[in-house]
Amino acid sequence: MSDDGLLPLNLMHFARLLRRAGLPVGPSDMLAAQEAFALIDIASRAQVRTALRATMIHRHEHADLFDQAFLMFWRDPEAARAAAALQMMDGRQQKPERAPPGSRRLAEAMQSPQEKRPPAEERQEIEATFTVSATERLQTMDFEAMSAEEIAAAKREIRRLSLPLDARRTRRRRADPNGPHLDLRATIRQSLRTGGEILSIAATRKTTRPPPLVVLCDISGSMARYAQILLHFLHAVANDRDRVSTFLFGTRLSNITRQLRHRDPEVAFQMVAHAVPDWSGGTRIGEALASFNRIWSRRVLGQGAVVLLVTDGLDREGAVGVAENMERLHKSCSRLVWLNPLLRWQGFEPKSQGIRAMLPHVDEFRPVHNLASLHELVATLSRPAPRSVMDKWRLSA
Repeated sequence: MSDDGLLPLNLMHFARLLRRAGLPVGPSDMLAAQEAFALIDIASRAQVRTALRATMIHRHEHADLFDQAFLMFWRDPEAARAAAALQMMDGRQQKPERAPPGSRRLAEAMQSPQEKRPPAEERQEIEATFTVSATERLQTMDFEAMSAEEIAAAKREIRRLSLPLDARRTRRRRADPNGPHLDLRATIRQSLRTGGEILSIAATRKTTRPPPLVVLCDISGSMARYAQILLHFLHAVANDRDRVSTFLFGTRLSNITRQLRHRDPEVAFQMVAHAVPDWSGGTRIGEALASFNRIWSRRVLGQGAVVLLVTDGLDREGAVGVAENMERLHKSCSRLVWLNPLLRWQGFEPKSQGIRAMLPHVDEFRPVHNLASLHELVATLSRPAPRSVMDKWRLSA
């Protein structure tokens, strides 16, 4: 392959397109792609696609976005015009299909900077009486439908969230002169300084402290996009308060509590990527919960811990062992909240085996698909737990 042709230039523009769409493609990947081109048949579209995918894609969740970008960039304009002409001659209009996830980001990335920047001399006046602000629109937008810029804005908004859990009284006491409990031991100890004469009576008060927070987050293929954004929320929570334990599960259970304690989010997510080998794979909810109950439950579920279970309930093992391990998890914590992105649909019904096995053993069932749902979650966890919020979700035996 000669370097004086248009192929290296097109390869550079394709790499820039992937970077603008949010994929981590660097100069080393471009060099590897050029070396791969020298070993394949350039006339074969399948070999070119395979070579680019092998050299530029390093994570499973980026494969779909790469396939769409390849179809949009390496296309034949003459073939598209011929297909449009044939469609007009036939007099048939094709029904519009639903755009796949990530197509909006690719459409924005395909635009040149001149197209994105509005002309300076044109001034537009917009009537904003009945319009919605960009911030309010971002609050209600689904994470799956966000563009690259909107995802970045959502991550910045998530980093500002705090989770003040409902504080509970503990068995420990602290010294308080106006406390309701007398401390005879401290009173006698103070009297020794004055020769045994009691001049003041020491008092104590019970301390209040938020309970531990344990998060079990699903990172399977159906939850990959939501898990990526929720990790920013978990990182903000882990650095804002103590006693936070975070676990990821797909085909196995991974403890990432130490990794998320790093202040720098980029460094923390890099450490998480190295520690979790089964990102965007299958889901074994029963096996993951069994591992947690067997190894970690006695370590992290003390003192009235609150558990957040983030999953869509779709289990590849047919819900084997899910009900038993969910029951044990529910009995080991004071509050079990299930966060499911499928609840964003109004017609949601618990039809899958995994969802039906999990529902009877949770205290709350809430959606988690946009910023508004995260704000509602923070507000709910900051209030005392209601007695029965799952009555309408209880399934008959």
